[in-house]
Amino acid sequence: MKKILALALLAGALAQSAFAAVQTKEVTYKDGKTELTGFLAWDDAVQGPRPGVLIIHQWMGLTDYEKGRAKQLAELGYTAFCADIYGAADMPKDMASAGASAGKYKTDRVLYRSRLQAALKALKAQPEVDPKQTAAMGYCFGGTGALEMARMNADVLGVVVFHGGLDTGKVPTADKIKPRILVLHGANDPYGPADVVNTLERELDKGHADWQLVKYSGAVHAFTQPGAGNDPSKGIAYNESADKRSWIAMKNFFNELFAKQG
Repeated sequence: MKKILALALLAGALAQSAFAAVQTKEVTYKDGKTELTGFLAWDDAVQGPRPGVLIIHQWMGLTDYEKGRAKQLAELGYTAFCADIYGAADMPKDMASAGASAGKYKTDRVLYRSRLQAALKALKAQPEVDPKQTAAMGYCFGGTGALEMARMNADVLGVVVFHGGLDTGKVPTADKIKPRILVLHGANDPYGPADVVNTLERELDKGHADWQLVKYSGAVHAFTQPGAGNDPSKGIAYNESADKRSWIAMKNFFNELFAKQG
């Protein structure tokens, strides 16, 4: 009888583990009257609340690219939430409209910050998230958003910027920047030349931030995105080495960030 019971328990455990996997769902939330639709990913094999990571999309809006990154983070044990900055009304149909949509928020940082705060609130509201252990990361346009979250002292432990726009807007930066910052930058990125990088460093030093900046040789803008093509002379191109190295840098950053809070 004991042997039969043990086998039954083992079979049940194996069956449960077989069904444990990364789960996803859309999450509708609002910024004021604007309805937005984010994307949540988590591993149901992980028990209880866990650190949450907000992902801020590039200029084309929330796409399968960000959703894939969310699934990767879920596999690492995090709950990941992809923000929807634009909403259905502003969702770009092509690069021209993407430039207009992104430009709207880059020139109106107050609006951008409001959308970021709404997404962070939606992330923290998820039962799979420990609201005291959250971070944000973003790509290109979303990298600008991640920096804005640090500049405004959003309630996150840290932010990661992948080939982001590094310029600051007209909204003031906090006197003391609390979130830790990791900037992952293409050394040959024409949209983030040396003078822009130097200005950012001075800004972060003035804000007494805990920051890191990693440059990847030969990498230009959008180096983590396969859809960017493979011609660096255009200023936008995928770089497999920089992609892999930056993901490892992000993982190490999160390991340190959340371990200090554990």
